[in-house]
Amino acid sequence: MQKLFFLFIFSCYFPTASAQNKLAPLTVQKIMRDPKWMGSSPSQPQWNRTGDTLYFLWNPDKKPADSLYFITLNNRKPQKTTVAQRQFLSRPGSYVYNLARTRYVFEKNGDIFFTDIAARITRRVTNTIEAESNPQFSFGEKKIVYTRNSNLYAWDIATGETEQLTNIGTGSNHFGSKPTGGKEEEWLKNDQLVNFDVLRERKAKNDTSDAYRRALPKEKALRYLLVREGSVRGLNISPDGRFVSYRAFKPATTKNTIIPDYVTESGYTTDISGRNKVGAEQGSSAFYIYDRKQDTVLTLPLESIPGIRDLPDYLKDYPKAFDKRKKEGALRSVSVYGVSWSSKGKHLVVEIHSDDNKDRWLMHWDMQINKLILLDRQRDEAWIGGPGINGNSMGWINEDLFWFQSEKTGYSHLYTINLLNLQQKALTSGNYEIQEAILSQNKKFFYITTNEVHPGEKHCYQLHIATGKKERITTMTGANETSLSPDEKNIAVLHSYSNKPWELYLQPAKAGATAQQITFKAQSEEFKSYTWRDPEVIAFKAADGALVYARIYKPANPHPNKPAVLFVHGAGYLQNAHKWWSSYFREFMFNNMLADNGYYVMDIDYRGSAGYGRDWRTGIYRYMGGKDLSDHVDAAKYLVDTYGVNPQHIGLYGGSYGGFMTLMAMFNQPEVFKAGAALRPVTDWANYNHGYTSNILNEPYNDSLAYYRSSPLYFANGLKGDLLICHGMVDINVHYQDAVKLAQRLIELGKDNWELAGYPMEDHGFVEPSSWTDEYKRIFKLFETVLKK
Repeated sequence: MQKLFFLFIFSCYFPTASAQNKLAPLTVQKIMRDPKWMGSSPSQPQWNRTGDTLYFLWNPDKKPADSLYFITLNNRKPQKTTVAQRQFLSRPGSYVYNLARTRYVFEKNGDIFFTDIAARITRRVTNTIEAESNPQFSFGEKKIVYTRNSNLYAWDIATGETEQLTNIGTGSNHFGSKPTGGKEEEWLKNDQLVNFDVLRERKAKNDTSDAYRRALPKEKALRYLLVREGSVRGLNISPDGRFVSYRAFKPATTKNTIIPDYVTESGYTTDISGRNKVGAEQGSSAFYIYDRKQDTVLTLPLESIPGIRDLPDYLKDYPKAFDKRKKEGALRSVSVYGVSWSSKGKHLVVEIHSDDNKDRWLMHWDMQINKLILLDRQRDEAWIGGPGINGNSMGWINEDLFWFQSEKTGYSHLYTINLLNLQQKALTSGNYEIQEAILSQNKKFFYITTNEVHPGEKHCYQLHIATGKKERITTMTGANETSLSPDEKNIAVLHSYSNKPWELYLQPAKAGATAQQITFKAQSEEFKSYTWRDPEVIAFKAADGALVYARIYKPANPHPNKPAVLFVHGAGYLQNAHKWWSSYFREFMFNNMLADNGYYVMDIDYRGSAGYGRDWRTGIYRYMGGKDLSDHVDAAKYLVDTYGVNPQHIGLYGGSYGGFMTLMAMFNQPEVFKAGAALRPVTDWANYNHGYTSNILNEPYNDSLAYYRSSPLYFANGLKGDLLICHGMVDINVHYQDAVKLAQRLIELGKDNWELAGYPMEDHGFVEPSSWTDEYKRIFKLFETVLKK
């Protein structure tokens, strides 16, 4: 009996050689197949309104697309939803409750519904072909206000009567007005009346009828509010129904880029209309508040905003332009990002951003005298950003206490401000970020996600507002992306670790609770047959003393030439030196393959990466390819000093921003990096989009110095090593034009040892396994040929 037990244990821990070696050795062809071979991870967990059912997307059957599954608190085995179930689903976030949470409204399929929970009655408010949206309680919660065709309507809960609240129109003419003609039209009209008796008789009758109607008493007409150009956005109404706010948005008319598509079904080359380029004129908006009681349209007194005339510091590098603008003293252009009414309508907070994105103001609007009072100003000479800064991370704890997030200490944290005495209070502090904040229904807690434990981990806490005490809810090492149930009793957790893809868990929403795993399909048997490395997360000091976080893949048998490769993550503001499953899963597998072939592999969260606060986020301001490149040089030195890597055998690769960084490294640090694969790289930042680029480099015509020192095109003469450029030819993000311009520059410079591989049917993110395979076979060949000489 003991022998049998021993044999059973032995067989469990030592799988057969065929099972162990399904993926050994790793090859590009195996790695770059359709990702379904790896397994299926769940995504987008979503609770129903009552919190007893959880829905999520999943594809355990390896179908062409994900399906919607669900579990209940009583039956936690995943089941696929039926067509009938999907027809009646609504997002919990779409439910808007009254203050007592006894009633709620929601939009579904373009119509508005109202539910009385106690009475268990749901009434359909609208049933129209036109779409209604954004329902909310107003008029002391006696009416439901919603939007239809850029106007507000109110439905009386008691009587069922519907009233139009606004009459906002776009265009230069009043509704129903007709264009007037010239002298020729007036002559023709008189001539008709002279020559035709019937026309004269009919006109006389119509004139008599019109005169009678004009003599009747008239009800006061709904005021017509004209938006002459553009469209109406952001309609909002105060809780008492008195004030309506809206933005008139005017789009810019700029020249868009064109991307040729060569491989098409028709056989003809077609043009894809793309975006505009950085520095192009952007759309503008004007903000208005309509006082329905006074029948008056108000504009905010923007000139009273503190610092509204402040100029950015970078202009001091251009003295003539600086002096000219300082002398003019013009108000900076601003945009209203949002408005937030207190629950009873006593206060309104307006969030305003400068269009140059150097300032964010939170202003209290005094509705009695149309005055703006400063609550908080966040000034950043680089650009306003960070978790929870741009968006909806603000609101009301009670009628007088407002909460928001700010990076004023260098890290995004939670704050409150009392509107009665303007006293501010920090609810959190420290060298970590609040990455998400949800206020509890009873307004006594926040459920927050932070990276306090480690920059490479995400955990959920319950924060007590009164005491500031935090209680950690999640405990699993890695990332824990949580979804709180509407009754706040449970959380759904998407959890992953460095070498383990995402799985779904369920646990009570309290400290000390145990998480129950719900799904088990993220790793196929084939995927699990290889022992994927758990890359060590370390930190090293850069030359300027800053601490740089990194992940290292170590070879079990280093190649005699001790080569090393740096992987450079893309996306600009992104984090990859962490302890969860990376969105760069193909690169994770490729890095394992490189390590199997004797390379040390390292990827770092260079300056500009997410997760490390304001100074790290803005470390690339006005100089991309500055500190972010020196961080990679310091990483190479760390590999040489720590692991004995040969300094003559170091290469790097990356896509998008990683491709840009690869070019800057190959052109500006040719003695450090001998081989580089630049995938879909930006070669000239003047080609890229406005939103991302203008934050970091300002506009080309205002800050040409920043563009010159940040664009690889200007440094191509420095190339000495071997360079591979790969780019999708229908890339609508970083256009293929970037690669073509650089190729022409390298040709003109007479450079050797470089090649450009174009992928005719690929966008920025490749789709076809054949393209991924071809690209990474080229990268591997480059490193094998150059770094192992």
